[in-house]
Amino acid sequence: MIENSFDTPSVVPGERLELDPVAAHDLAPDQRHDQPEAAGDTEVHLLKYVKVFYKRRRMAITTFLLVVGSVTVYTFTATPIFEAKTRLLIEAENRNVVSFKAVLDEDQTRADYYQTQYNLLQSRALALRTIDQLKLWETPPFRNDKRFSLKRMMLGAPALVGQYAVSGISRTGDVASDFSGTGGSAARTTESANPGPDETASQSDAIDAFENALTIAPVRNSRLVDLKFDLPDGALAATIVNALAKNYISQSLEFKFMASKDASDWLGQQLLEQRKQVEGAEKKLQQYREQNDSISMKDRENIVVQKLTELTGAVTQAKTERFQREALYRQVESLRGDPTVLDTFPAILANTFIQQQKTELAQLQSQSAQLGDKLGPNHPDMVKIRSAIRLTQAKLDGEIGKVVQGVKNEYLAALAKENSLTGALNAQKGDALAMNRKAIDYSVLDREVQSSRQIFDSLMQRAKETGVSAELKTSNIRVVDRAQTPTEPVSPQKGLNLLLALFGGSLLACGLVFFFEHIDSRIKTPDEVTAHLQLPHLGLLPALNEKQFANTYPLISKTAPPNFSEAIRDLRTNVLFSSAEKGSRSVVVTSTGPGEGKSLVAANLAISLAQATQRVLVLDADLRKPQVHDIFEVAQEPGLSNLLAGQAKASESVRKTAIPGLWVLTSGRIPPNPAELLGSQRFKDFLVSVKEHFDWVIVDTPPVMAVTDARLVAHHATGVLFVIGAEMTSWHAAKRALDHLDHVQARFVGAVLNRVDLDRNAYYYSNDYRREYTQYYAKSS
Repeated sequence: MIENSFDTPSVVPGERLELDPVAAHDLAPDQRHDQPEAAGDTEVHLLKYVKVFYKRRRMAITTFLLVVGSVTVYTFTATPIFEAKTRLLIEAENRNVVSFKAVLDEDQTRADYYQTQYNLLQSRALALRTIDQLKLWETPPFRNDKRFSLKRMMLGAPALVGQYAVSGISRTGDVASDFSGTGGSAARTTESANPGPDETASQSDAIDAFENALTIAPVRNSRLVDLKFDLPDGALAATIVNALAKNYISQSLEFKFMASKDASDWLGQQLLEQRKQVEGAEKKLQQYREQNDSISMKDRENIVVQKLTELTGAVTQAKTERFQREALYRQVESLRGDPTVLDTFPAILANTFIQQQKTELAQLQSQSAQLGDKLGPNHPDMVKIRSAIRLTQAKLDGEIGKVVQGVKNEYLAALAKENSLTGALNAQKGDALAMNRKAIDYSVLDREVQSSRQIFDSLMQRAKETGVSAELKTSNIRVVDRAQTPTEPVSPQKGLNLLLALFGGSLLACGLVFFFEHIDSRIKTPDEVTAHLQLPHLGLLPALNEKQFANTYPLISKTAPPNFSEAIRDLRTNVLFSSAEKGSRSVVVTSTGPGEGKSLVAANLAISLAQATQRVLVLDADLRKPQVHDIFEVAQEPGLSNLLAGQAKASESVRKTAIPGLWVLTSGRIPPNPAELLGSQRFKDFLVSVKEHFDWVIVDTPPVMAVTDARLVAHHATGVLFVIGAEMTSWHAAKRALDHLDHVQARFVGAVLNRVDLDRNAYYYSNDYRREYTQYYAKSS
């Protein structure tokens, strides 16, 4: 047992004490996963954005000053630009002096007509013509001056930056109000056009400069268009834009004149050729008339057609009659084998003689039947009656045969008539086809004559109209307002530029602030600890002046400043009340990576617990880079490694400090196998044993992500205090470290945010810390 004087503790490593140890995982319920998701809170307070902006105020102020300064330098060093403006009226139609159709039949009601005119105004040919007319090749800015100028270079750098910030914006209101929504807008040329094939390099540069200074601005909902030219010399700009308008009108007239002249020349050639074609066609038609007697062809064609129509009707009638006769004949032929049915044939029923013979035959047969009963068959009267019956039957059969033969003869006559008419019709068709062939050839030649004559007449009329219209010099383009020499520059607009600089600089500064804040995953506030790591936040420790504590450690029992000491006491209070369980508790103090101040936090937490009349042991389990012996200014050996290796006793290793209630167990000699020692049963038994004699065992371990030592110790401890360096550790890495601890079933006391720069970001942490708190504490003490 450790004596009350704590001079010679009697705990033996490896010796299991018969005491019920506090369960390693009963310090506090697992509060990590029970915390509400702070990130799910959709309510965003404006104060949060103010804090972010305050934190990154240096970057925001630098960005704002850079933008405003660049634009200001550009605004006050840029050469003033004057704008001269000429207004043109482009009519949809020419003035109707004559009713002739123009050679250039431009459909000026089409939407692309005005777009075409705007592009013509910006054409390189028109620019070249204007420069030549005014002899501007040696006039700045059309002269290609490549001489080095130190002043131009010095003024050009800030001007270039400012130009990118305000280019195209300072004149937005002027240009946007003039542009047409339907007629299309032609803005200032920003890129050099491709040089023409006949342009030299200097000419190409001059034309590019000319086009960059020219703006075509259609007036909305009208046929007006403004030609604007920007130059440092206002008088020259007015001269140029007036000359450009004049040349544009002259060019339009030249286009029409050249088109009329070319059309007249072409029409003259076509008239000569068409006259020859008319004469040749008329000669061919006359020769055909003479060869085929085509004068009376139309009358003959009418007779042939009439005969063809009559024969067609006759053939149709003959075919109908033949069909009827043939049907009767086929019917009689089918009934000749059946006399009973044959008697019902209409032609036989209609024959009076046959009906008389049938009646007579019936009477004779009746008499023969009556006499047969009285007289014998050889009686003369019976012989006479039978002879009469045979004669009558012969007459009847002969007459029926005549009827049948008559039907056949009628069928044969109808067939012969049909064949005769069909032959005549075929012959007439041949005559008609021959006549049609002649008529077709005649019609072809006649149509060729008429077509050639019509084309010739049309060309003749068009040639006369073109000759007249070529002499008519009218244009649908007029100058409404000539340009006057401007008195006020249009660029730079100092007030607007500065206003835009203030707005743009503020917008860019805010954008950069929140962009870098968004991509910055480092843990900076207690709220982020709760939101991302789901750990209870136990305290916030301010950063200390490294220069002030360059050769010593800031301990609350010695040189630590008041605000740091009070923060440690606040941490102590939260740790004390983190669990309602009684008895000794072992707390592992660790972090994600090195440099987050876990050892100093462990030492000061132990001191504060000792000052609260708790019996505390500081155990340095960082067997790789120990710091506890330096912090408390004690010998490194013997220590934990010596104790676990059996090279020292607990009474030799555990040392009492100058602080009442606080003992220290240093790391000892740095072993080659720290993980094996900390994972051994001897260390587990030792940790259980010392908890019988101390209220608190504060274990300083290596960082979680560096080595596995912290996980081995955390498995046997009753709680883990996770130290996070403010603005040092990303929440991704910290979460990964906590996952490692979760895998060994570690229980978490909570997290402490260390090294918080309260002086630089006091407002950023205003919800958790204010200077007034420390000042009040300092006055009270």
